[in-house]
Amino acid sequence: MVDPMPNDEEKMNRLRRAMYSRSLAPKLKEHQRRALEDDRTDVSEDWKRQYQELQGATVAPRIFLRLRSVVRWLVIALVIFLIGVAGFLTYYFTIGGGATTATSGKIGISISGPSRVSGGELTELQITISNRGETGLELADLVVMYPPGTRMSPSIPTDVPGQRIPIGAIKSAGVVNVPIRAVFSGAEGGQAVLKARLEYRVTGSSAVFVSESENYFIIFSSSPISVSIEGNTETVSGQPIALIVNVTSNATAPIKDVMLSVGYPFGFAFSSASPKQIRPGVWELGDIMPGASARTITLNGTLSGEPGDERVFRVALGTRKSKDSQGIDTIFSETPFRMAVSKPFLGLSISVNGSNGGSAVVTPGGNVNAVVTWKNNLTTEIRDAVVVARLSGLAIDGSTVRSNDGFYRSSDNSVLWDKTTTSGTFAIVSAGASGSVNFNFQIPPSDILQTIKNPSLNITVHAAGKRLSESGVSESLQSTVSQKIKVASDLGIAAEGYYHDNPFGASGTLPPQSGKETTYALRLVVTNTTNKIKNAKLTAVMPSYVRSLGPSMFAPFSEKISFNIGDGSVTWNIGDIEPGVGVNGTPPRQAAFAIGFTPSTSQIGTQPVLLQDISLTGTDVATGESVSRSAPDVTTNLVNDSGFSATEAVVVR
Repeated sequence: MVDPMPNDEEKMNRLRRAMYSRSLAPKLKEHQRRALEDDRTDVSEDWKRQYQELQGATVAPRIFLRLRSVVRWLVIALVIFLIGVAGFLTYYFTIGGGATTATSGKIGISISGPSRVSGGELTELQITISNRGETGLELADLVVMYPPGTRMSPSIPTDVPGQRIPIGAIKSAGVVNVPIRAVFSGAEGGQAVLKARLEYRVTGSSAVFVSESENYFIIFSSSPISVSIEGNTETVSGQPIALIVNVTSNATAPIKDVMLSVGYPFGFAFSSASPKQIRPGVWELGDIMPGASARTITLNGTLSGEPGDERVFRVALGTRKSKDSQGIDTIFSETPFRMAVSKPFLGLSISVNGSNGGSAVVTPGGNVNAVVTWKNNLTTEIRDAVVVARLSGLAIDGSTVRSNDGFYRSSDNSVLWDKTTTSGTFAIVSAGASGSVNFNFQIPPSDILQTIKNPSLNITVHAAGKRLSESGVSESLQSTVSQKIKVASDLGIAAEGYYHDNPFGASGTLPPQSGKETTYALRLVVTNTTNKIKNAKLTAVMPSYVRSLGPSMFAPFSEKISFNIGDGSVTWNIGDIEPGVGVNGTPPRQAAFAIGFTPSTSQIGTQPVLLQDISLTGTDVATGESVSRSAPDVTTNLVNDSGFSATEAVVVR
């Protein structure tokens, strides 16, 4: 309990003394008692938390009232301001100085001239300005905005984007006609847009006002320079094509510094041009005089694509602003030339010895049978078809070339078929018609090829013919297909036995006797002619009655030879065999090892085998094909051993 304040305690003491004092007690007045109220206080069963009343709860409504009042006055002020601005603008443009400013209804600008103009020719237009306002115009300038490629004179090579013409004052209700002369450039049938605007001031105002004309469209009846493009509209992927671009002047005045550009399509490979291009796809034609003969540009290359593709060459003609410009700044003409990629008009395929594909493999001295199959892929007939198969690369003996319905032309190693050799078959080839022609020849033998590395032969078949185009003009068509013939290397293997010439030294009797061991040397020889052989390996097997005399009894030690005692196999890992090994005096790859032979009584009177199942394998690097060679078994009949007699080959008792 909090102690009462000192003043309160003193008052209570005075009241207490007065109550018990005889002199003061009678003077005390009786106070009226208040009636007690019968109110019941609701007592909760749990404790209630008392919260202090927030002052903001009573202040917030006052703040909102003040803000609402401020916003109301701001809105009223804004409305009054807008009304004042609207009134000022209304006054200014109806009664005040702004009433004389240009509007589309008071200032008229019209452009008149011929409906069609010739590109590159000097053309005159007239611009009419009319002031229908009540106030005159001052310091008026007419600004003419020309289309790209506009020049002031045919002799001026640079174009002018626009022109400012001083007009001066135009009185109220006044009309001013302004003639303009310019040279417009554009493609035939194309159009360009010209526009004009009037910049002026009015009396009593320093502001500059602008009125613009509507667009004036210039339609070109002709181009100052015309371009014609000659070439086939259809080609075969990879086939050479030629485009001829002819440039002719239609102008009555010289055209200075003309340039030609050709946008090459995707898949086009440029090969040559006449005259030469100064940059890829750009030619400088110089000045072209009126009536001069056409300038001709011949463009050569090849076009690649899938059948059904369309490629577009875009030829542009024009001039440049200066000699420093790398390309055309003012275009006179743009001409697209479309070329479709189609199937070969005469579908061709080659089969060599029954094998179709990009290449074939033949052996030295082998015969080659080539079959050329053709088919007309067009929907129209082909006339005067010619098929030529040309042999190139490896020289072929022309006397071995044969063809039943073709002619071998030795001057260029070609076999030719036409309407004369095919009994008129190629005179007219109907749409969808097909057939085949064939020829055969012989590959040179190994003794001729042994000095040639990686020999190969190409057969290139060209087909040509004519058809009528949509315009009735005869078009020349071409088609080409080729196949490469690779000649396999002539890999050789030999196995020999020696007794008298045994480099390791021979022992035992000769002829061999049953039950007694006789030692021999076995020599393996490998030769190779034209192509490199990789991963070469020679394997052989010694019979059970033959044994190796040990790893030290072989030569040379640089060669990798291994023996398996369990099955008697011999493995020589040769590795790479270079071309020309063992030919033309070059030493062959060789290895030798010593063996011991103990014949059995069952072999008496025979010439037993000393080494069998001799096989050489590897991969021809030039052809990519696996090669395999085998050699005869080596017996006791040592035909390559000097001093050997045939009687020494048979086993005796």
